[in-house]
Amino acid sequence: VQLQASGGGLVQAGGSLRLSCAASGPRFTSYAMGWFRQAPGKEREFVAAIRWSDNSPFYGDSAKGRFTIARDIAKATVYLQMNRLKPEDTAVYYCAAGLMDSGLPNPENYEYWGQGTQVTVSS
Repeated sequence: VQLQASGGGLVQAGGSLRLSCAASGPRFTSYAMGWFRQAPGKEREFVAAIRWSDNSPFYGDSAKGRFTIARDIAKATVYLQMNRLKPEDTAVYYCAAGLMDSGLPNPENYEYWGQGTQVTVSS
């Protein structure tokens, strides 16, 4: 599975961005898909994930109420809609795929990673 993340950019605080993660390869519908982020000097942080079996979404504390994850099976793409962005959301955002149905917030459970897309939120 290959993952291509896109949609990052520079936005003012309070604005919105939609990240996309296009997957190529077989069995896309069998993979849990997740978004993580990493800011300079900080550890990789779980943002959101969607379970393959029932499309249940999961969110990290920083994303709850502001971000929405969704999957378009026909396009083999996962989206992360980010609203009410804050300067502390500034980071490189990575999408990931893994063949599991639990433990979605744990980055070690993901087998495949995209290249990352930079999100910068100005104050």
